[in-house]
Amino acid sequence: MPGTNRYRRPRLFVMTLRYSRRSFRRVVWNSSQQVWAQLHEQAWRYFGGSCRYVVLDNLKEGVIKPDLYEPELNPVYAAALEHYGVLAYPARVRDPDRKGSVENAIGHTQHTALKGRRFESIEAQNEFLEHWETKWAAPRIHGNTRRQVQAMFEEERPHLQALPLTSMQYFTEQQRTVCDDTCIRVEHSSYAARPARIGTKVLVRIFERHLEIRDPTTKALLRTHMKAERPGTVVLPEDERLFNPSRETRLLLRRARAIGPAAQRLSELLFSVEGRVGQRKLWGIVGLAERLPRRFVDTACERALDEGIHSFKHVKLITEHLVAQALASLDAQPPEVVDRLVQQHALIRPTQDYADVFERATQTQLPLIPDTQDTSA
Repeated sequence: MPGTNRYRRPRLFVMTLRYSRRSFRRVVWNSSQQVWAQLHEQAWRYFGGSCRYVVLDNLKEGVIKPDLYEPELNPVYAAALEHYGVLAYPARVRDPDRKGSVENAIGHTQHTALKGRRFESIEAQNEFLEHWETKWAAPRIHGNTRRQVQAMFEEERPHLQALPLTSMQYFTEQQRTVCDDTCIRVEHSSYAARPARIGTKVLVRIFERHLEIRDPTTKALLRTHMKAERPGTVVLPEDERLFNPSRETRLLLRRARAIGPAAQRLSELLFSVEGRVGQRKLWGIVGLAERLPRRFVDTACERALDEGIHSFKHVKLITEHLVAQALASLDAQPPEVVDRLVQQHALIRPTQDYADVFERATQTQLPLIPDTQDTSA
């Protein structure tokens, strides 16, 4: 490990061609769905072509749900296989003999190439493994076939599939709900989701520069968008904006009416201009009234209407300025002078009244209470 004297063992990935036993070996610190797919891609480009099918372990990086008849692959790995035209055959659970070639290659690597060796970096270990495969493992005579591995690989190479011109575009998958403005929210931006219906779930694949909206059941492509550069962007054509009020819209307008007439007029104007997409600004206005005095929020809305700037940020800026002015005026007022304690006031009774009360209390004789102690035997 960097900065210490301890050595950490990385994870070993081995892909072996069934006919020639030519292998691709890489070590990585951590594995994931994307790393698993990238290792397969590196192996096919190392061989100069992709195989027609691959037999793999039931790791979570490759297989989400192991099943004898219908195994479920993880979406990133499945997309990588489709990109290279390869079919996957997950091995049976707890049955490593079904992929004996790669199991033997793993043991051969651990007990021959890596046994007793330490490397200062993972790059150095990968460089050593590639050199060891080229200079020692490939020229060797295989124990089962009694032939040179490299010679058999030259026979196998023409049968590999041609590689695609472009590399695999990796993505992450998320599920999103279509809001009542027909959009989904991804990374603080809104994207049109039609023809998906309002309230339904959609599958979103987020790439480096674009995203795809797919049906969660059939994986059919519904919509493609370029990723927004700024948070808060609404990617929705004008002809797809809805202007009929929903229950959420009526709720927001009622809460804006409770703030004041100016807030109500501004909210109605925002909805009439932007439709349901503008409800995010309405949420900001009514949420602002929960933190700051309503009369300041209503005054800020009135100023925004007069200035023609129909923006929540502008309303917020004016409200905060009004609150700051009010606090400054309070601080500027001189402190009230507290008079000394007075002995006579209209609300203070004369001391003689209290003296008469005490005198009457001392002259009044209270009745004696007889002893009620039980003396019976």
